[in-house]
Amino acid sequence: MNSFALYRLPHSTVCTLVEQVGDEPAALLSCTELSESRGFVMAPFQVDGQQPIVLIRPDHVGMLQQGACHSSPLVLHLMQDGVAVQQDAQVDSCRQTNDFERYSLDFANFHAQLCQGTFRKIVLARRAVEQVKQKVSPFELFDRACLSYPRLFIALAYTPQSGLWLTATPEILLEGNGDKWRTIALAGTMQLQGDDLQGEGEGARWSAKNIQEQRFVATYITECLEQLATHISEEGPRTVRAANLVHLRSDFTFSMHPSHVGQLLQLLHPTPAVCGLPKREALDFIVRNESAPRRYYSGFMGPMGIGDAATHLYVSLRCMQLCGHEYHLYAGGGLLRDSQLEQEWQETEAKLQTMRQLISVI
Repeated sequence: MNSFALYRLPHSTVCTLVEQVGDEPAALLSCTELSESRGFVMAPFQVDGQQPIVLIRPDHVGMLQQGACHSSPLVLHLMQDGVAVQQDAQVDSCRQTNDFERYSLDFANFHAQLCQGTFRKIVLARRAVEQVKQKVSPFELFDRACLSYPRLFIALAYTPQSGLWLTATPEILLEGNGDKWRTIALAGTMQLQGDDLQGEGEGARWSAKNIQEQRFVATYITECLEQLATHISEEGPRTVRAANLVHLRSDFTFSMHPSHVGQLLQLLHPTPAVCGLPKREALDFIVRNESAPRRYYSGFMGPMGIGDAATHLYVSLRCMQLCGHEYHLYAGGGLLRDSQLEQEWQETEAKLQTMRQLISVI
C-alpha cells in the first residue's frame, strides 16, 4: 500500500493528493532535518524511533474538488489497495481512556504538579475509542470534514510508520515561503451555543484562566522567534471560531531565511498549547503519565514545497486514528492551578465532538 496524504487548506475548495510510490517515506528523528524539504510531513507529539517524523515524497500530485474526493479516479486505486478496509496501524493495549474515572485520576496527578509549582502550565489529553459496526471509506470521512469545517485545515494521511489519521485543525504551526513567514499562538477554548452559532464568537467573554493560558503560548513563541527571525510583528489576541468552538489567537509575522525552518520547528514543537511550561519537563511528564500515548495527535502535519511551493504546517488537533472497526479520537486541554476537573472534562468533550460528528451517521 502506497503512502499518501490528501489535504485541503482553510477556506479553499481544492484538495491536493500526494502519493509516494514503492518504498516507505523517509523516517526522520529531528525537526532540523526538515529544512528545505519537499513533500507532506507528519510528525508525532514525541519523536522517537518507533514514532518518527515521516516525509511523504510527492511522486504523484493531483488536484481534486472538495466533496467529491471519495469518488475520484485519483483515489480509487488507493481504495482498491486496501486503505478503505485495512488500517494496519500500531495500536497500544490501553483501550478504556474515554471514561471520566480514568480522566479524573490523570487530572489529579497533573493538577498536583501545578499546585506544587513544578509547572506553570501543562496539557492533559485523553483518547476516546469509538467502535462502529459498518466501516466507511476514509475518503468519504475526509469529504465530510471538508464540507463541515471550511475554516479548518483538513488532512487524511497514511504511512506504514504512522497508520491512518484524519485531522481537522485550526492551529498554524508554521506557514510561509522565501523569507516571509507566519505562525500563531492559539489557546483558550469556549463552546458556542444557541444564537452564538450564527456568528464568529464575537460575544465571547474570556476568563482570566483562558487569557493567561493564551499569553503563556504567545510569550513562548516570541522567545523562539527572537532566536532565528527578524522584523517580528504580533497582532492580537482576538477571538476566532473553529467548528463549534472559539479560541484566543495572536498572529505573528516575521522574516527568516528558509534554511532555518527546521531549527525553528525544533524550537516551537511542541508548543505550550499542546505541552506545557517548562517545555522539556512537561513533555517528559506527559509521556510518562498520560493514560494513552498520543502518537501523532498534537504533533504537526502539512505540505512543504507542494502546489504553491509554500510551507503549510498545522498542529494535529481534532484528529483521530482509523483502526479498522475502531476510531481513536483525541483531545486535550491546558491546565493551570485554578483549573477545575468538570470544566476541563467538558472542554475535551466539546473538542471530541468535531470528529464524532463525522462518524455519527455510520
